[in-house]
Amino acid sequence: MNPINHVAIIMDGNGRWGLKNKNSRNLGHKEGIVTIQKIIKSTIKHKIKYLTLFTFSIDNWKRPKKEVSYIFKLLENFLKRKIDYLNKNKIKINFFGEKIVNKKLNKLIKKSQIQTKLNNNLQLNIAINYGSKQEIINSVKKLIKQKKEINEKNISNNLYLKLIPDPEIIIRTGNTKRLSNFLLWQSSYSEIFFEKKLWPDFNEDDFSKIINKFKLIKRNFGNI
Repeated sequence: MNPINHVAIIMDGNGRWGLKNKNSRNLGHKEGIVTIQKIIKSTIKHKIKYLTLFTFSIDNWKRPKKEVSYIFKLLENFLKRKIDYLNKNKIKINFFGEKIVNKKLNKLIKKSQIQTKLNNNLQLNIAINYGSKQEIINSVKKLIKQKKEINEKNISNNLYLKLIPDPEIIIRTGNTKRLSNFLLWQSSYSEIFFEKKLWPDFNEDDFSKIINKFKLIKRNFGNI
């Protein structure tokens, strides 16, 4: 059976779910938080050490300002209300991406990372204001500044998630079959699962089915 250290998820479909069920994209994002908590619980159950969630991309700034503000507000509330839950379950939270232009959220992010830094049951990585192409460009710029050789190892060592293994599994919900500028470097040998369900409808059983399916996949890594 294939071991699993790291699962990454593109949580697509919140807005569409909200319009369909609540006549509000924002309420879809709110419901998506509930699903996040379910999948965190399931990740711990499966003894997976790293879970990475694509929460807000660089391109999401193109969305209406009210929707962007609501998404950030949901994240603020999560960090305020769930810090005890994170510590109780020994979950370390880690944010990565470009600098957020929101002082209040930045402060909460920094505080939550400090408060959970010693937890070792699960590392929850939150990609916010993130774009993989920009991440790779930033890594190369660092190497040029440091006058180091530009090679695969050095580029990898300057990426945001350099200290953890690349994801064995990438899941995208919402019936869309693309990576949308998410972990392009790190996903070179990831198994990718595209799910028809919108993110708020995705559940623990769906997650477990993917985990079990992955365990049976023959992974060659270029071999035969």
